[in-house]
Amino acid sequence: MDFVTIFFLQMVVAIATIILFSIGLAIIFGMMRVINLAHGEFMMVGAYGTVKSYEAGLNIWIAMLVVAPAVSALFGLLVERVLIRQLYGRMIDTLLATWGLSLFTVGLVTMIFGNTTNSVPTPLGTLRIGDYGLGLYNLVIIAATLLLLAVIALVLKRSSAGVLARATMQNAEMIAALGYNPRRIYAITFAVGSGLAGLAGGLLAPLTGVVPAMGAAFVAKAFITVISGGVAVILGTGTAAAIYGAISQSVTYATTSVLGEAALFVAAIILLRVLPNGFAGRFFKGGV
Repeated sequence: MDFVTIFFLQMVVAIATIILFSIGLAIIFGMMRVINLAHGEFMMVGAYGTVKSYEAGLNIWIAMLVVAPAVSALFGLLVERVLIRQLYGRMIDTLLATWGLSLFTVGLVTMIFGNTTNSVPTPLGTLRIGDYGLGLYNLVIIAATLLLLAVIALVLKRSSAGVLARATMQNAEMIAALGYNPRRIYAITFAVGSGLAGLAGGLLAPLTGVVPAMGAAFVAKAFITVISGGVAVILGTGTAAAIYGAISQSVTYATTSVLGEAALFVAAIILLRVLPNGFAGRFFKGGV
């Protein structure tokens, strides 16, 4: 029974982690149709914001929950103004531009901070269940993910800003005719997606080594999750993350972590073959 409980908790942590590093991309790609290959670097910027502000004496929770998303959001706003704004509607050009941005950001951060692994201590202690242990911080990841999904759902469905953002992505010309500025809405939406990537980087910093190239470990799985989920930011991304997290964690327990990662990608190939429009296109049409 103890093993089953630990296994279940670690599976939920795996699912929450996938949602956490995918939700920002779900907004940028799922809503805006912008292929952002630098998504992992926005996470990396948030992680470095956490590490450096903590080293400067800031409380670790403020560093993770405030500094990380703020730094990435500002970086995203700058990128949108300078680069992305010129490329809306040109997906291939955006793909190439953000790939170049990814390489540039990794090189710049390496030049400034070096290529050594940075880290922050993992808050809280260990939860003991019989002979097994699980870091209490993993429960923070679960709680933060659930809270984040609830906030995003409320904003997109209940707030005027969320409804306006969704409407702009569907028909920018109509929104402009109503007197709003689509360019400003695009910029804010991109900054929010970037900030969420930074929040993921900050929250995952205590669990992973923070290095300039850390984004490469997340970006492929984030894209797979978002594409499998479809245009429904919450329902689609959450469903895809649940399936991939459960498969990956189960195979990891039975074999090795390498085969667990491979199983995730095999599952993605099969699901995308069966559901080319993602879960939203089949099950959550019109859902958030």
